[in-house]
Amino acid sequence: MEEQDSLDLFAEQKKKFIKGKHLVTIFHNEQNMYTVIRIRVEETNHDYDDKEAVVTGYFPQVHPQETYIFYGELKEHPKFGMQLHASHYQKDIPQTKQGVANYLSGELFKGIGKKTAESIVDVLGENAISKIMNDPSVLENVPKLSSEKAKSLYDTLMEHQGLEQTMIALNQYGFGPQLSMKIYQQYKELTIETIQKNPYQLVEDIEGIGFHRSDELGYQLGLSGSHPDRIRAACLYVLEQESMQAGHVYTEAKVLLEGVKNLLEENKNDPIMYDEISNEIIKLGEEGKIMADEQKLYMPSLYFSEKGIVSNIKRILKQTQYDEQFPESEFLMALGNLEERLGVQYASSQRDAIQKALMSPMLILTGGPGTGKTTVIKGIVELYAELHGCSMEPKAYKKEEPFPFLLAAPTGRAAKRMTESTGLPAVTIHRLLGWNGSEGFDRHEENPLEGKIIIVDETSMVDIWLANQLFKAIPDNMQVILVGDEDQLPSVGPGQVLRDLIMSKRIPSVMLTDIYRQAEGSSIIELAHEMKKGHVPGNITIQQKDRSFIKCHPNQIGTVVEQVVKNAKNKGFLAKDIQVLAPMYKGPAGIDKLNIIIQDIFNPNPDGAKKELAFGDVKYRIGDKVLQLVNQPENHVFNGDMGEIVSIFYAKENTEKQDMMVVSFDGAEATYTRQDLNQITHAYCCSVHKSQGSEFPIVILPIVKSYYRMLRRNLLYTAITRSKQFLILCGDEEALRLGVERSDDQSRLSGLLEKLQEEIIGDNSHPVPSMEVDEGLTIEEKMMQVDPMIGMENITPYDFLEKEYS
Repeated sequence: MEEQDSLDLFAEQKKKFIKGKHLVTIFHNEQNMYTVIRIRVEETNHDYDDKEAVVTGYFPQVHPQETYIFYGELKEHPKFGMQLHASHYQKDIPQTKQGVANYLSGELFKGIGKKTAESIVDVLGENAISKIMNDPSVLENVPKLSSEKAKSLYDTLMEHQGLEQTMIALNQYGFGPQLSMKIYQQYKELTIETIQKNPYQLVEDIEGIGFHRSDELGYQLGLSGSHPDRIRAACLYVLEQESMQAGHVYTEAKVLLEGVKNLLEENKNDPIMYDEISNEIIKLGEEGKIMADEQKLYMPSLYFSEKGIVSNIKRILKQTQYDEQFPESEFLMALGNLEERLGVQYASSQRDAIQKALMSPMLILTGGPGTGKTTVIKGIVELYAELHGCSMEPKAYKKEEPFPFLLAAPTGRAAKRMTESTGLPAVTIHRLLGWNGSEGFDRHEENPLEGKIIIVDETSMVDIWLANQLFKAIPDNMQVILVGDEDQLPSVGPGQVLRDLIMSKRIPSVMLTDIYRQAEGSSIIELAHEMKKGHVPGNITIQQKDRSFIKCHPNQIGTVVEQVVKNAKNKGFLAKDIQVLAPMYKGPAGIDKLNIIIQDIFNPNPDGAKKELAFGDVKYRIGDKVLQLVNQPENHVFNGDMGEIVSIFYAKENTEKQDMMVVSFDGAEATYTRQDLNQITHAYCCSVHKSQGSEFPIVILPIVKSYYRMLRRNLLYTAITRSKQFLILCGDEEALRLGVERSDDQSRLSGLLEKLQEEIIGDNSHPVPSMEVDEGLTIEEKMMQVDPMIGMENITPYDFLEKEYS
């Protein structure tokens, strides 16, 4: 449908509109084009009598004193009054010959004077603008109009009118204004042409548009059944879903074929042949959109990440300058001095780990919580400083002289724990590498990290994309220590990097198995030990000093959690001390419901006196505990960081003229406007994945059969090992047993292990030390116990309950 026809259609439908002249732009976001402006009303078919109106919507900066027609509905904002929520808009173009001539000779069109404009209108008539936009060659009929001016005129029209017409057309296709703006930013003036030619291109190019949405549009445009573009889009979509939803690095060809066939035939009568799918996969491979390794099919970014990790590890391991760089006598003397200074005595496995770390280009240090990983990390940096004669004080180094120690972790909370345990600065991996969002990373092979030794904690959380970025930024002269627990949940993103590195046996590794108990032990640790072997102890429901199990039905979970939290609060615990963990968001025992319950305990607002910002069904208040859901590198805040709302400003209180919220993440502050509130959520209760890298004095873990799809051993193990002092389990004992019996039956497909064993065999001159574990045991059967941090001998979890639950 041509643009003018679109306008006629909207006119026929008598769309509600307000026509007016732009007065001031109140707010404009260049990234998503969300805009708030004030206009002087000239005409409207709304029941609206004010001389001015506020308009909100997604469009580029409008021009001062220009007149526009905004289509949409008037809505009453509780604080800012009546606003027009515009779904689309258009420039008010004059309809008379003289009006069009005056418009074309205005300041917007450089080089077009009054006489030239009148000449254009004389030739093309009062519909000159739509004719030029539809076919710029019509300007060739205008006498004395140079090709340069004709091109400039057309380009200006498309820049200022093309978007408006495109937004109207996209609205007809069912795209909302925000998504429409994202589509336009990708294709510009070719938007409608691209979509009409191949709507499935949206699957490849536009984040947020999946196969089903494009398929609906394709059906409208007649591209259904076994159309090659449809099959191609389905292949890319299924491949991406296997990686993003299941965590696979590659997908087996047979699985992809079956998945694509099922998707294409879903609710459709047209059968799709496997040969048709295979042909499109081959073409995608030839174009580099799919990478193949025999029967393994990859997204290109994952394929090259896997290869990059292997090549860079191979490069790092080839360094030989660390071999026996210190005589053992010198090492033992330095270690003895350190033990005397710190007042500690390292066990033999810890001494072995420290020595191997200092004598190897790369080391993996693994073991469960309480096995001394933190103690070893501190020993490594202390001994490195003493043996190399360097200071551990950052201020001792000149500006141009790099600090030798780099400490990093996937999350801000894990980095903070590293700083607390070592006394050295630690940052997130994203911050270390200088991540700039869409611009990528500042640190890479051409601009590597600077320092002498890097220690990365919680490596099990690192996905294959981030691991590749990290390894390629590590220079040849830097020693690498990777620390983590491979029995925890794998990364949210694709891959199982730490597990693959360990299982390859191509990298020097030390597994800590010695347990360092406090005098009275920890039943939490005994529970973790049993769970790793696939067992639940027989005393699981019997009250222990540091844990308890409260039997209840799913619809009682909310009440039990409420009672536990209230009593913990009465005993002086703060919201940051208590973490409720759940694997699912919906339902009576879900994250959303539990967050509401706990917010009303720690941060109620019964009389409405506290400042609030409502976002959907959620109400945010000053003092709320919140969780970051996306990376925000410009503020050094990343997915999984927990913070506290410290300020709320209403639009009338700030120069931006919009609601704003400030959240403090351990001192790093980030500001959110209303449209940014989808980046955070309440954190009184969160998923187990989001809790990784953190520890809390009290962990409350509901376990019910409605969670069963999510319950498995590594999830439950990760959850209970977040607890430092007290663990309160509540729900169904049978659900716990069923979950613990399920090992990771959704094992991730990754070629990293195989590639490491193929590429590095014979190249690693560093012997792989014994893992100090019976080779006949499975990963789940490796011994794990932990050093408790009770410290409150006179309090038990049952003290948090009222008598009716005890």
